[in-house]
Amino acid sequence: MARIPYPDLHNGAIAPVVDRIVAERGSVLKLYEMLLHSPPVAAGWLAFLTAIRQQCDLSGRIRELVIMRVAVINAADYEFRAHMPFALKEGFSQAQIDAMCEGSFDSFDGAERAALDYSEAMTRNVQVPEAVFDALRDHFNERELVELTATIAAYNLVSRFLEALKVDHD
Repeated sequence: MARIPYPDLHNGAIAPVVDRIVAERGSVLKLYEMLLHSPPVAAGWLAFLTAIRQQCDLSGRIRELVIMRVAVINAADYEFRAHMPFALKEGFSQAQIDAMCEGSFDSFDGAERAALDYSEAMTRNVQVPEAVFDALRDHFNERELVELTATIAAYNLVSRFLEALKVDHD
């Protein structure tokens, strides 16, 4: 159960942001309901996460892989369950997802392993060893490196928000 109640979505003060969320996402997920306690935060979050998920050149496969790994590391079940369908749609098998959950990266290709190692370093330690970053350079251009870094950072934000406020699953 969430630590604070969700706001009334029919409150006129938040209606413009609710309408925008529905227009862009189709519905208001519990995450966005909680964010709507602060309409400016909800609007900024929507813009930022829409850019990460829908406007970047980083492949959807790499994006979903690192989102899932961040969710596992941070024990963010909401985030993990929310992204499971996207990971499967991007071609990951259930066996690969299970292996990733266990920290076994053998079933992934070189780019995926480098991205997983980067996710580990950014999420667990913040500072990234040169060897971990250098391994990425073989697989990603500069734009993709920025987008990969932003994706990992963004979903660390998401998982921390969800878990701190105990946002309910949809």
